[in-house]
Amino acid sequence: MRLLTPAAFVAATALLLSACGTTENAAVAPSDTAAASGPVTVTDARGKAVNLKAPAKRVVALEWGEAEMVASLGVMPVGAADVAGYNVWDKAAPLTAEVKDVGKRNEPSVDAIVGLNPDVVIMAEERDSTLVPQIEKYVPVVVTKASDASRNFDRLREDFKLIAKTVGKESEADKQLSEMDAKLAEGKKAVEAKGVAGTPFLMADGYLEGSTVSIRPFGKGSLVSDTAEAVGLKNAWTGKVDPQWGLGQTDVEGLTALTDPKTVLFYSAAEEDVFTTGLAQNAVYQRLPFVVSKKIHKLEAGTWTFGGPKSVIMTADQIVKAITA
Repeated sequence: MRLLTPAAFVAATALLLSACGTTENAAVAPSDTAAASGPVTVTDARGKAVNLKAPAKRVVALEWGEAEMVASLGVMPVGAADVAGYNVWDKAAPLTAEVKDVGKRNEPSVDAIVGLNPDVVIMAEERDSTLVPQIEKYVPVVVTKASDASRNFDRLREDFKLIAKTVGKESEADKQLSEMDAKLAEGKKAVEAKGVAGTPFLMADGYLEGSTVSIRPFGKGSLVSDTAEAVGLKNAWTGKVDPQWGLGQTDVEGLTALTDPKTVLFYSAAEEDVFTTGLAQNAVYQRLPFVVSKKIHKLEAGTWTFGGPKSVIMTADQIVKAITA
């Protein structure tokens, strides 16, 4: 995903690869080794069977969440969209300096992609328009779901396993998913032990439109909300959200619906932190319960709220640490 609506809220970043096109960051598990040579067929989010001669080693990823997943599995992409932005917003699985930038996430360069001679291109379903058939003239494309606010953890598992099979890293994926589950269970236990289970929270980001501050709440079903609720918190935002990402839209006045004095605010921001600048002198904002009680927590830079298991763990760690302090 995505900033603004998943499109308007970011600044960018990039990187390429070594001679063979991959950098393995971890030892390959035996089952992955066994699967690393023969043909691979995966069925992607379109329901389409994608055939590869072998597990992909040269991968181009056109979304940050997918780039994170590929890199976290030990296969460094040869190319990614908006690498500069990735380096700012997603530090869960750093990209090496060799990863080539292939353009914007919503408008990548087909020429740049094909020029890297990839084995496969991995991209999100929402980009599956005229772009996919253009790329498929030259290279196989695997499409992920990327988000589904009705079942985001299940969707994450499916996307991650799809990518893992594509690159021959299925046992590594199972390991990371088990680590994620253990971290969430551990976090929930800590929250319960501290007696703060059920604490209401608002998760949001925001941006300036001229002199107006727009706020984007992460409603129930967003991946970051599911993460917070998995460790025992309760999403306080009940406003309308979109069915794919679980994202809403409001202004400062819309936040006055949040009246519980126990409410905690978690937010993400990069260069433009509207919660400390654009809202600093706003009288309505200053009266909100989490401002009065000083229960405001900014997520660490590089915490991507639309990522894979590594981002979920990174997010959960910060939420649990803040709520149990």
